[in-house]
Amino acid sequence: MSSEAGAGSPAGADGPWGRPAVGFEGFDRLWTPHRMAYITDEGPREDGCPFCRMQQRPDDETLVVARGEHVYAVLNLHPYNPGHLMVVTNRHVGELDELSDAEAHELTAMTQQAVRVLKRVSGPAAFNVGLNLGAVAGGSLSQHLHQHVVPRWMGDSNYITVTGSTKVMPQLLADTRDLLAKAWNA
Repeated sequence: MSSEAGAGSPAGADGPWGRPAVGFEGFDRLWTPHRMAYITDEGPREDGCPFCRMQQRPDDETLVVARGEHVYAVLNLHPYNPGHLMVVTNRHVGELDELSDAEAHELTAMTQQAVRVLKRVSGPAAFNVGLNLGAVAGGSLSQHLHQHVVPRWMGDSNYITVTGSTKVMPQLLADTRDLLAKAWNA
């Protein structure tokens, strides 16, 4: 074991790929200081809430895939994976417990439809579905409730993402939006 292990590393502990462990818990860290603008709410917010603004614009300009009475489905502009959707409330509300029964029901129903469509269109092996309630929980737009639907494939987090700080997206967002919108009511 190299004597250059990170401060607080247990003696003899190795990190990933045989490198010395960094930090007392033995994990390497991927630093993303550019994300602080979102965490501190200083990120790009031209003229208020982007989820509210996009409701007044055409679907093909905003990547909206489908609309309901209380919620809509939109592609994430910064996706974790191809097809990463968000189901967003029409009403500007940030807390799950503030939704009406109708809003909560439609949020769940549209999330189910998003999963069905993504299964049919791109055949993922699994999904991550969830809410980040509040900025501390990871919600970069925490003042407007939205549920993430992230399709997952075996090996979708590969070396290029981890080592190259690059996400491989095989399709343009506008093309993904058109494909999903067409399949939504099929």
